[in-house]
Amino acid sequence: MEHPPADSQVVRLRAAVLPQATMVPMTIPVTGEQYAITAGDYAATITQLGAGLRELTFRGEPAVAGYPAAELPPGAAGQLLIPWPNRVDGGRYEVGGHSYQLDLNEPARSNAIHGLTRWMSWNVLQRAPSEVTLGLWLLGRPGYPFCLEIEARYRVGASDGLQVRVTARNRGPQRAPYGTGSHPYLTVGEPVDGCELALPCSLWQPANDRGIPAGPARAVDGGEMDFRQARQIGATELDHAFTGLTRGPGGRTWARLLGQRSQVSLWAGEGYQWLQAFTADTLSQSRRRQAVAIEPMTCPPNAFVSGTDLIMLEPGDGVTHEWGIEVSNRG
Repeated sequence: MEHPPADSQVVRLRAAVLPQATMVPMTIPVTGEQYAITAGDYAATITQLGAGLRELTFRGEPAVAGYPAAELPPGAAGQLLIPWPNRVDGGRYEVGGHSYQLDLNEPARSNAIHGLTRWMSWNVLQRAPSEVTLGLWLLGRPGYPFCLEIEARYRVGASDGLQVRVTARNRGPQRAPYGTGSHPYLTVGEPVDGCELALPCSLWQPANDRGIPAGPARAVDGGEMDFRQARQIGATELDHAFTGLTRGPGGRTWARLLGQRSQVSLWAGEGYQWLQAFTADTLSQSRRRQAVAIEPMTCPPNAFVSGTDLIMLEPGDGVTHEWGIEVSNRG
């Protein structure tokens, strides 16, 4: 019969084992696993954190303003916004006669902003060299007592660039308010002041100093917010929602950022009723006005309160939205 080691032997054993177990600690970047996809001249990186778009390049040049894997997305760069894009005034809203209070994650303005899923860990459902699909169960919580099953598929094609498909299905027992958006910063490798911008939108939404809509949408009609024909951005500061979208084949609407050598084009499919344009004036000096966020949104700011273009998902119902980015040379 073997006897257990004496106390002094246990100490020696621990001293021999523990240093080896702790010599090389496992570390991962704050954005989690990185999923690289490529096709032709396009390459993209998607993050486990929030199923976000961290990088998109064309022929080795950035098409969106990226960031290091070890940093959180600056200014919501590339983030997927679910179950609402943009802001909810004071985080308070009503559905079905019940009042709810969301966490105020934009405390300086007393708003709830950009949904709930962008800081969550998503799971890989499918993966191939040119595409990856991530999934998440958004379970109920104070402020949003609903249950959604969500999938986000990112794909790159050699001829048609990045395509993103977002699907949400209500798995709960009651109607759920829902909206989605995405937050890519388009870049052509030069400051935005000298770039041209094209937004196929006939209406823009005035907002107060907290980013909440102030009155009805107005016609752009040749004013400072009229980018229906591509024109230079100049000193114009944008952080506005636009609607009245003009659509082309396949129901797509196209926004374009044009530089001296290239243009980056974002398309939004049917169901995206709004585009938010943001010239990054409030970001750090190194990122200020270096890119333009063009954010496809299914509903405008404060839709949980106003109900404007808000989707109400019945139990068991689902909805899918698609958008993408293409790059081309000029001249």
